[in-house]
Amino acid sequence: MRSTGSYVTSSTLGESVQAFVPHALPPRGPELATESFAALNHAAELALARLSGVAGLVPSVDWLLYSAIRKEALLTSQIEGTQATLTDLFDGEAGFAVSNTEDVEEVTNYLRAFKLVQENLRSPGGLPISVRLLCEAHRLLLDGARGAGKQPGELRRSQNWIGGTRPGTAAFVPPPPEHVAGLLADLERFVHHEPSPQSVLPALVKIALVHAQFETIHPFLDGNGRIGRLLIAALLEHWALLPEPLMYVSGYLKQHQSEYYRRLSAVREGGDWEGWVAFFLAGVEAAATQAERGIVGIASLVAADRRRLLASPKAGPASYRLFEMLPMMPRFTVERARQSLDTSFPTANAAVQVLEGLGIVAELTGQKKNRSYSYQRYIELLAL
Repeated sequence: MRSTGSYVTSSTLGESVQAFVPHALPPRGPELATESFAALNHAAELALARLSGVAGLVPSVDWLLYSAIRKEALLTSQIEGTQATLTDLFDGEAGFAVSNTEDVEEVTNYLRAFKLVQENLRSPGGLPISVRLLCEAHRLLLDGARGAGKQPGELRRSQNWIGGTRPGTAAFVPPPPEHVAGLLADLERFVHHEPSPQSVLPALVKIALVHAQFETIHPFLDGNGRIGRLLIAALLEHWALLPEPLMYVSGYLKQHQSEYYRRLSAVREGGDWEGWVAFFLAGVEAAATQAERGIVGIASLVAADRRRLLASPKAGPASYRLFEMLPMMPRFTVERARQSLDTSFPTANAAVQVLEGLGIVAELTGQKKNRSYSYQRYIELLAL
């Protein structure tokens, strides 16, 4: 059994607790047994390569990114207990009334944080993956949402704990606040360090290590899980494993949520880094394979609907243009269609009627005025 950290006494809410301070990465004493998951790593890398290749099936990769990033935002937030659905998110973007506005706001904040990180990584003058960038993302994540009072954008200055109603009954107590900045600096060095050729770890393995270490440090008062999973997507791009964020690994982690937490605990309690890495690699392969199937399904649906539209004698330029917008505007009103098409209301309404007549979109309200529409089969495919 390897040691992955040490315990120090910390006080919070009048109780003394044993807080865990992890050792810096990579694992040592013994070093990581990479041969134990070499086959899993190869399978995960192949699945990512297939996913990258299949993205060429659709005319616009923006379609895929629109849905993939929203699924990741939704699923990572659901792990933390939000009840928002994909339809709620699309309705919020369309300006429709949604009942759980706070949950939708949390998901929308994740999208903003994700966009900030991606823009920095892609800009020559942007921030690299760093503590500063994660703090900027955290500020957006908690902006105006339920965690707004929990030091958005700042490393915690007090002891936190995970599980249990009070510190003394916690399932896990992360490092005391005075250790957090130093531990994150070590983690940042691990991300950017160029090791000797004989000690190079596969990039996916490094992502698994970084995610577990971040979750163990738990540097914020709230939002640690979401920032930790956003870091996975950022590192996939940083190490050129995916050209675009087409995969939503949070779906796998949500589906196997109890094992996700158990594997992280086993690292801290028993030094089982190999078990965690194997679980993570299996998750990457499953998530990439599911995303690949989803892309094929979406490409097939959109191609079939496009053929029906092109064969219709009633179709015209406005209905063609509106159809091409649907994958990034799956819920809409005629007014929103008018704005997007930059045309008159009667022209936009006629284009919507063509799509409704072909069964491509469906009207939702049953009203004569203020009608709302949905590209329903597309949404149902995304929700699988």
